[in-house]
Amino acid sequence: QVQLVESGGGLVQPGGSLRLSCAASGSIFSIYAMEWYRQAPGRQRELVATITRGGSTNYADSVKDRFTISRDNAKNTVYLQMNSLKPEDTAVYYCHADPPDRIHRDYWGQGTQVTVSS
Repeated sequence: QVQLVESGGGLVQPGGSLRLSCAASGSIFSIYAMEWYRQAPGRQRELVATITRGGSTNYADSVKDRFTISRDNAKNTVYLQMNSLKPEDTAVYYCHADPPDRIHRDYWGQGTQVTVSS
């Protein structure tokens, strides 16, 4: 069993920065790829960034060069550093643990609100 708890959301002005954290309980964190999704009101949940077990990363075009995903397996934590924030980045951000195989299930955090507004 894995529980994911996000933190770090809040209100920030356009051009500002935030760092989201997702702390995972359990000892199997290191075998999962970790992802950040976001969902804005009235829109579908979208994949923002992915980091594999080995540390390879991938980003949605809309956040490339502004957001950075990283992980610390010793702390069972994944981060999303968000810079140059825009109003269109406003959404609830969710952490997702993507399982390595069919034996393991996936997990979602409860979400953290990010609001970019002046």
